[in-house]
Amino acid sequence: MARTLVFDVNETLLDLKALDGQFERIFGDSSVRAQWFALVLRNAMTLTITGGYRDFTEVGQASLQMIAGQRGVALRNADRDAVGAIMLNLPVHEDVASGLDRLRTAGLDMVALTNSPPSAAVAQLTNAGLADHFDRILSVGAVRRFKPDAAVYGHTAAELGRKPSDLRMVAAHDWDVAGAMAAGYAGALVTRVGVVANPLFPAPDVVGPDLRVVADRIIEVETK
Repeated sequence: MARTLVFDVNETLLDLKALDGQFERIFGDSSVRAQWFALVLRNAMTLTITGGYRDFTEVGQASLQMIAGQRGVALRNADRDAVGAIMLNLPVHEDVASGLDRLRTAGLDMVALTNSPPSAAVAQLTNAGLADHFDRILSVGAVRRFKPDAAVYGHTAAELGRKPSDLRMVAAHDWDVAGAMAAGYAGALVTRVGVVANPLFPAPDVVGPDLRVVADRIIEVETK
């Protein structure tokens, strides 16, 4: 039986570059968007390590306030709202729809697993036109811990009624793939621009520059 594919959402499927215009307007520098999201991930992981939890939307807003403080920018409520609204309406990377279609045509089961809270996760994938590609849309909110904590991947396997070894994590984040593999999953790393395999982590057996290439490799591995 082929593994069920578990997809990360933000950056793997959805393109955060859509936020660049707002970060250019607020901070005068669109590259701040990447700094902000890296801080969001750092803060989320730190909360999990230290035993805390706030939903991902709140972590994003707090991180935006931190970036504004670092840069001496007076952040307005309208700025926070604009960033939050775009996060719920992110476009897909151009390779995603065709990659998912290939996997579905091959008969593989697919679910989404995201750090976003449940309502935001559903909104993001629905607004992007991707919700129908997935059998389930799962959130870390169920365990109140962020990826790559082992509890997230264990709970996902239990929710799906499958063993961890029956699942494959597909993500453009090396730490997400590494966390899933440590929990017993197989991995697939999407090496989008700027993404490289981490030499400190076990190498997944599927690696490719976009979801089309990754989909073809998964089909080769899972349906042979």
